[in-house]
Amino acid sequence: MSIRIEPLNPSLNKKVFNCGKEMLDNYFHFQASQDVKRKLCVVFAMFEDTTVKGYYTLSNASIPAEMMPESIKKKMPKSYEALPVTLLGRLAIDTKFKGQGLGSIILIDALKRSYDASKSLGSIGVVVDPLDSDAVAFYNKFGFILLPDSGKMFLPMADIARLGF
Repeated sequence: MSIRIEPLNPSLNKKVFNCGKEMLDNYFHFQASQDVKRKLCVVFAMFEDTTVKGYYTLSNASIPAEMMPESIKKKMPKSYEALPVTLLGRLAIDTKFKGQGLGSIILIDALKRSYDASKSLGSIGVVVDPLDSDAVAFYNKFGFILLPDSGKMFLPMADIARLGF
């Protein structure tokens, strides 16, 4: 069987997932299903058979226009105080599967889903709030830029479109 990435479903074994980051593990074990039921986000799981290898969350969000770099802000209507974005809220790979390129695969899947959604729901890009310096380095490799004074990182939808989805 090959690796699949689909919305979280009850048949998957969440209990043994361990990415090594307590906050991300606890979220997946105890809160993810509730957030899905409440429509706060959609959780996508990367799995083979019933073994979860990774997961990420997507939801709608907005960020203050003044947080945007000048190069992006100048292209936006001045009447928008907040700009619509897609929030990639969490992304984690189980420690048993690190070093296999799965982080890149799951991020590309998240970007493709975000791009596809932007065709029917306004979003100028994807925002992440990296947990630590390792996450910042990971997102930097994919072209995410640090938003001033926030710790958040941003990848414009125009850059995602150039990936050829």
